[in-house]
This record gives sequence, structure tokens and C-alpha cells, in this order.
Amino acid sequence: MIKKMIMSTLLVAIFIASASSVVVAREYGDIYMDSTRDSMRKSDVGAVIFPHWFHRIRYKCKVCHENIFIMKKGANHISMRRIMEGEACGTCHNGQIAWEALYCDRCHSASLDEGEANR
Repeated sequence: MIKKMIMSTLLVAIFIASASSVVVAREYGDIYMDSTRDSMRKSDVGAVIFPHWFHRIRYKCKVCHENIFIMKKGANHISMRRIMEGEACGTCHNGQIAWEALYCDRCHSASLDEGEANR
């Protein structure tokens, strides 16, 4: 009986989390990205939370590093233009390997103000 209640509660929590339009992940290894913050403000989107752990459990490091991204903070210029042209994140987020980069809130899920505290 208790096991069923726990499972039901867990399923409801998963449903609520997946149904919300903006879910800000705060897991070990997540990367907060706001290097194009002026452009993000103009476009009225938040900063990006990149779920590194989520990608890492599915792929080996060499899939992205060094073929797509350089393993050095600040070395990779990522923009929506590049993504839509099939570069950077768009290498995989192309609608064939992974979902297309058409759902802004899936990545732009953090407040731009969060980065102010770290500057």
C-alpha cells in the first residue's frame, strides 16, 4: 500500500515537472550559460542551463569533445544562428538525432539575473 502511494506521488511529480513550460535544472554538472546576455535580453529569453550530466550518461565525451566543442571555458561561441545552421548544439539538435532547437524554454530556462551574482 505504501509502495503504491509512493509510486503514485512520484508519477504525479514527474507529470507536473514535464508539463510545466520552464524547468530549471540544478544538477551536478549543469552549466549556466549567459555569454550572449544582451542578445538574450533583446529576444526576451532566459539564460541557458546546459544539462551536461544528461548528455554524458548517454554519450561518451569524444562525441562532443573536441569534434564539436573545445574543452575550455569561454572557447566556444554558441549562438542561435550557429545552432540553426547545424553547428554547435545544432549538430545533434536537428530534428533527426535530437529535437530541433525550436522550443526556446527547453534551454533558456534560467534567469539572466542569476549570472549577475557570479560576475
